[in-house]
Amino acid sequence: MVETLRPESTIGVLDAVKWAVAEETPLDVIGAGSKAVLGRSVGGECRLDLSALKGIEAYEPNELVLVAKPATLISEIERALRENNQQMAFEPADLGPMLGGAASAGTIGGAIACNITGPRRIKAGAARDNLLGFHAVSGRGENFKSGGRVVKNVTGFDLSKLMAGSYGTLAVMTEIIIKVLPAPEKTRTVLVIWQAGGGHDDDGVAAMTDALTSSHEVTAAAHLPARVAARSAVDYVSGTSSAITAVRVEGPEPSVAYRCNELKSMLGS
Repeated sequence: MVETLRPESTIGVLDAVKWAVAEETPLDVIGAGSKAVLGRSVGGECRLDLSALKGIEAYEPNELVLVAKPATLISEIERALRENNQQMAFEPADLGPMLGGAASAGTIGGAIACNITGPRRIKAGAARDNLLGFHAVSGRGENFKSGGRVVKNVTGFDLSKLMAGSYGTLAVMTEIIIKVLPAPEKTRTVLVIWQAGGGHDDDGVAAMTDALTSSHEVTAAAHLPARVAARSAVDYVSGTSSAITAVRVEGPEPSVAYRCNELKSMLGS
């Protein structure tokens, strides 16, 4: 039977890790558990549940910085950012339904630990590129920190790049500092609707390649085979009975309008 430790503070996390070190007991670190199937489980007899460490600790819109506990829901952070017309540029994907879980259950700790990034990665970088710093407890049971609450910070080793994508195996993060950015003024998607009945995967890949390598600053691209498009919640996508290639453009309204028209001409949509 797996024993679960559920600390409610940073000190509690420190005590839990110190106990595990003294007992030579591996800890399986978990937050909301929405990404538990990713990576390789420690398979230990003790689980360190961080679900009580949640909440936004600091948010400075003018400084483009947000500080949160690891179990803070991504959806909670996104709501706070929307109130100030800002966003997490790395656009962490909601993998819950894909992994057999609930939607909107992901946490900022899980996104950083797994380096989860959305389609805007091609422009804004991965989660690791948006992590300014963190506080954590090492495997030796010691508190440490890296980075800080400013965008340009070169103090010490850049451990943020190391922690992102480590799946909770290097340390237990207790505080996460990320940079945020203004949300785009306009967002538009150009759809290429292929002829029904044919296989257009190669055509879709070619269209995405042309769009992504153009000068039109595309921030996302996706190709949906007909069977996938049919399951879309967007009526004019699911109702086409065709494969669809989608290309997203963001920015000031006049620029978006111009780039969308250019992409339509280039892609023949």
